[in-house]
Amino acid sequence: MVDCTGEGVLFIEANADTTLENLGDSIQPMCPCYEELLYDVPGSGGILRSPLILIQVTRLMCGGFIFALRLNHTMSDAPGLVQFINAISEMAQGLSVPSLLPIWQRELLNARNPPRITRIHHEYEEVTNTKGTLMAMDENNLAHRSFFFDLKEIRALRNRLPASLGACSTFEVLIAYVWRCRTIAFAVDPDEVVRISCIINMRGKRGFDLPPGYYGNAFVYPASITKAGMLCKNPLEYAIRLLKKAKAEMSQEYMKSVADLMVIKGRPSFTLPGNYLISDLTHAGFGEVDFGWGKPVYGGAARALSNVSFCMRFRNSKGEEGNVIPICLPPPVMERFEQELKRMTKEAEPVRLITSKL
Repeated sequence: MVDCTGEGVLFIEANADTTLENLGDSIQPMCPCYEELLYDVPGSGGILRSPLILIQVTRLMCGGFIFALRLNHTMSDAPGLVQFINAISEMAQGLSVPSLLPIWQRELLNARNPPRITRIHHEYEEVTNTKGTLMAMDENNLAHRSFFFDLKEIRALRNRLPASLGACSTFEVLIAYVWRCRTIAFAVDPDEVVRISCIINMRGKRGFDLPPGYYGNAFVYPASITKAGMLCKNPLEYAIRLLKKAKAEMSQEYMKSVADLMVIKGRPSFTLPGNYLISDLTHAGFGEVDFGWGKPVYGGAARALSNVSFCMRFRNSKGEEGNVIPICLPPPVMERFEQELKRMTKEAEPVRLITSKL
């Protein structure tokens, strides 16, 4: 529920004594000046009794600007946020009403009566760290890096896959590769269970009748599980098959089962130990937003989270097209992760690290 008090949102105007050219490839997650480009107004970051949105627009010396936004995620998912930003861009260019009107209708995704869990939900299982190797991550002591994969590097990874695997998206290839390297870097006990949760949106999927303009959260994140030893010792296609399996769980019944689980189990958090959540933002539309000055140099998430990464389109300062994946890990694990990336690609073009340290 939203209390419509008419108080508006937090909006910050700022100026920076730099240019887009000076920022170069740092215009991606995690930007070195992240905290200056999106000031965390004290007391504004809560879920309840807080502003729904925080926006900061920073003017640069070259005439460009950086538009940064923080959203209360209970309000919207990525497509809903893009819808909102596009509405701002349309009104900034003269429209009095957005071309796509917002629709609330959250009751469309209500739980059934009576609720019943009809699917297996590995993403919400209670996990005990039985072997002591599922490392908890301290948000205050994490290394942030972004890894850029150009088309040549992606092709090199694809060339290692057997024809029997069938068609694979770039997202599936890259995330499976990163998940495997990440698990190896954590040095998880071979018998420990690890999982990957793929965030899947129901918009555009068969059997879901969400009306155009619906901007609420409309996704689930089904998980596949495996023993760490199996993931680490098998070739890349093993991880890809697990990722495909997680994505294949998505159905209308699965979505209803999740809604019912929220009621029956009292809104549990997703599993944290040994779980890696990934989201494909390559088609979300952040890079297509135009406030009247053209498309952005970069549009996408500002940072990764301890257990969550995003895959986004990116063009580096050399004009090379590719995908960027931000990751944050404990410093020792990050070192091993980078070494594993290099080891797996030593026969192909090396993956390039975009240094964005925090």
